[in-house]
Amino acid sequence: MDYFTNFFWGAFPWLAIAAFFVGIFWRWRTDQFGWTTHSSQIYESRLLRLSSPLFHWGMVFVIIGHLMGLAIPKDWTRAVGISDPAYHLIATIPGTIAAAAVVLGFAGLLYRRIVNKSVFLSTSRSDKVMYVFLGAAILSGTIATVSTQVFGGPHGYDYRETISPWLRDLLVFNLHPETMADVPWQFKVHVLAGFTIIAVWPYTRLVHAFSAPVGYVTRPYVVYRSRDQRATDMRSHTAWEPVRNHRSQLDKSETPSHGA
Repeated sequence: MDYFTNFFWGAFPWLAIAAFFVGIFWRWRTDQFGWTTHSSQIYESRLLRLSSPLFHWGMVFVIIGHLMGLAIPKDWTRAVGISDPAYHLIATIPGTIAAAAVVLGFAGLLYRRIVNKSVFLSTSRSDKVMYVFLGAAILSGTIATVSTQVFGGPHGYDYRETISPWLRDLLVFNLHPETMADVPWQFKVHVLAGFTIIAVWPYTRLVHAFSAPVGYVTRPYVVYRSRDQRATDMRSHTAWEPVRNHRSQLDKSETPSHGA
């Protein structure tokens, strides 16, 4: 048992983190043109317009909730006057709503990809692997939230006593795998699924999350040429005459001179 405890809560997370950074570096050096979402909007857009914002905005609030719960120590919230029962309500109610949005959005995207033939044919093997691992992380997190926080009593399970300090110590190379020994199995599955999705992240379309269009706001304007024959150039050319190819000019230049 000690071997599995040390591996899953000591070695495996860092293997996943190493795979993530190695994958990001490799993908950037070898596949920059593939660093994209591989959008399938051209095949179907109605269901995508409903499911994609629901999934992505729900995921934004889920990530914010994870960062607050895992990074902020329990003593800090108590120091600013937030009691443990109040913190439980603040974390559980918005977290459950965000989890519901993610599940509904993910279900809609998955349904669209399976049912729509054109979208299904454009799905690669890496996409299928990504959907499996991403679905496992979402489903396990939802089960953990509902079973231990919503229906787990008035105070739920206090993960800030075990999971949060374990993760903070892990990231500073101060390993304490024994801290995770008595954590409920729902959270254990979710943590393992989360680190697994981190490991496979760079090798799937999820890599597009790191491609923020920062340069878009400073890009030059796109200049379009008018198709209207009546449109004229606003600038006046004083030093040279542009070359023209009107039919009358060509015919005039080809006519032989009478004095030749």
